[in-house]
Amino acid sequence: MPNQPKVAVVILNWNGLKYLSRFLQGVVDSSYPNLEVIVGDNNSSDGSVEFLKSHFPQVTVIQNNNNYGFTGGYNRVLKQVDAEYFILLNSDIEVRPGWIEPVINMMQADDSIAAAAPKIKAFSQQNTFEHAGAAGGFIDRFGYPFCRGRIFYEVEEDKGQYNTSGEIFWASGAALFIKKKCWEETGGFDEQFFAHMEEIDLCWRLKNQGYKIMYCAESEVYHVGGGTLDKENPFKTYLNFRNNLLLLKKNLPAYKSVPVITLRFFMDTLAIARFMNEGKRKDAWAVSRAHQNFVRKLFAGKKERGHVHHPANKEANLSGLYKRSIVKDFFLKKRTHFNDLNPRDFL
Repeated sequence: MPNQPKVAVVILNWNGLKYLSRFLQGVVDSSYPNLEVIVGDNNSSDGSVEFLKSHFPQVTVIQNNNNYGFTGGYNRVLKQVDAEYFILLNSDIEVRPGWIEPVINMMQADDSIAAAAPKIKAFSQQNTFEHAGAAGGFIDRFGYPFCRGRIFYEVEEDKGQYNTSGEIFWASGAALFIKKKCWEETGGFDEQFFAHMEEIDLCWRLKNQGYKIMYCAESEVYHVGGGTLDKENPFKTYLNFRNNLLLLKKNLPAYKSVPVITLRFFMDTLAIARFMNEGKRKDAWAVSRAHQNFVRKLFAGKKERGHVHHPANKEANLSGLYKRSIVKDFFLKKRTHFNDLNPRDFL
């Protein structure tokens, strides 16, 4: 067998002892020959570190002195990891034998591939795709992300319809394969995001530099989901709406970002009205706070910490961008499955 590049599976943990005790052994037992398993701990208080040291002495533990969120936690941990490939893996994911090899082989074969994702299915219902990633991520012209196998709340059953690997727009942070050189070239995650959509921002920045993001159908993992914030949490609502606006501001040229963000404010107002109508006042307030925070960041200008990024250059690779409105197509035209969308409407 030819020399295999070194791969580091890096799990960021914060009070996730119940997931580590259930799923870490499967990661440690992975068949890839040149592998290091690392747990980066965000200052847990549930005995996670003590458990790792006593039950998994073969796992490297890197401790942060605070909870820096998903973005800051990974940025600090990965500075201390030496490997050609990083796999950022959620603690609540079950892996199966041979899950690493097909993705690394795909990435090794093409220098222009920066990052990739496996097929992500639901742990609780393993014949269906999982919300956070499914069979690869895409985005529409107004910045709404969706997946092959999941559009908004509609999650598909896996019937083999997405068993072909190919290029996507973004790879889920739940199981993100990325070349170390590409991670370092982009500066890692933007810590303004804290959590949610940071991986879309990272992938968009990579694509703006001409790199490819891939989906590998030959690899499957199973995600519990909601391990840190469940989907009904108003803080998650806040992060999703705030971070989606940051995503557009950072990665679109100004002549595009201004009209798109203006329209998004209007569309988000409709979301506020929907939340109020459903009695979800905390979620409605979360959207309003997201807008307020975003506007403050606009006026903060150079005082605001975060990545300074120049949007797409002429070599940008925007493959996977949906040229239509996924909101209109889903809610009005009832195109609820990815295969209902016209392939010609994608770049």
